[in-house]
Amino acid sequence: MHPTRKAALTATALLATAALVAGCDDGAKTAGSVAAPPGDSAEPGCPGVLARAKQDVKAAEDVDAPWSGPTSGPAVVPDRSIVYIAQTLTNPGVEGVAKGVQEAAGIIGWHVRTVNGQGTSAGLKSAFDQALALRPDGIVIGGFDPSPTAEQVARANAAGIPLIGWHAVTAPGPSSNPKLFTNITTRVEDVARLSADWIIAQSDGRAGVVLFTDATIPFAKHKSDLIKKELATCSGVTLLSYENIPIPQANSLTVDRVTSLAARLGSRWTYSAAINDLYFGYAGSALRAAGKDGAGAPFNIGAGDGDPSAFDRINGKDFQAATVPEPLSEQGWQIIDEFNRAFAGKAPSGYVAPVHITTAANSGGAPSWDSEGYREAYRKMWDR
Repeated sequence: MHPTRKAALTATALLATAALVAGCDDGAKTAGSVAAPPGDSAEPGCPGVLARAKQDVKAAEDVDAPWSGPTSGPAVVPDRSIVYIAQTLTNPGVEGVAKGVQEAAGIIGWHVRTVNGQGTSAGLKSAFDQALALRPDGIVIGGFDPSPTAEQVARANAAGIPLIGWHAVTAPGPSSNPKLFTNITTRVEDVARLSADWIIAQSDGRAGVVLFTDATIPFAKHKSDLIKKELATCSGVTLLSYENIPIPQANSLTVDRVTSLAARLGSRWTYSAAINDLYFGYAGSALRAAGKDGAGAPFNIGAGDGDPSAFDRINGKDFQAATVPEPLSEQGWQIIDEFNRAFAGKAPSGYVAPVHITTAANSGGAPSWDSEGYREAYRKMWDR
């Protein structure tokens, strides 16, 4: 492991041993109440929840976990073509997975084409039609709910073209409706819980939170609902605002929305969570204009996707303090491995990447998060 990461992990572990302060019950605080700012002497409102949150966050910050993915699989089925349908290439997570798919496919001599759905139902239907017209061996549903493209999904199923989703449905693994060979994602329940737990742990159970979501995407809406539910387990945490900003419109809407929030909430706004890191890329200018410090409150955590721009903000302490990253490149490689299993007539691997939390203290200055050793593991399987 990189020595900077090891030193950071040691420091994180030492901080996590700090004594917890006993306090009130674990009920949810009523909406509209004011969270005590960081540094206030008030006791936490949820000592039991706080103790558990700190323990879980410490475990999720581990950067030295060994590869836990597949180490055996079928020989490579040669000369295959894949089409990756991207929900929108303005979503860095979707783009990051696409790059991983391209990289892994190149290793085994497969052909990949990426088609941009532009973040609209019409665009996704058109992109899916383009994909089908290419008559590929496999299609990736990259980051969108396939329901609006049900007719195209049915055509792919009828043609015997395996479909693999990335964040296409809420759960990892095979799906019968829509029919997917498998869906690649971390467990949304774990991502949401740890995002909220990080806020509870960092604030010592006293936070005023703004939550950003895209309610037009069922996966994202489900994630933000789970974050709300976990935040509500701590009575010292208040959800100040729930902001619905569709990802394709994040560039045009986020600055005005954050400017308004900063003016309205003032110092009560101490933490934020978002279903995707990209919101904080747009929020920074508005927070700076409001006189906020990039290394101070509101302390922002992204519940996905952990793209390089998020790591830049975290490492530079530029209006983002943490992310719960998807291992984007690693998941692109997994998609290729899963297609190979499908083409060989085998079952999906069943692998689900463990959830991780990245901060400036444990990133080691890296621009992304992936499990150590995944490239070597997949190459060893394929190079036979």
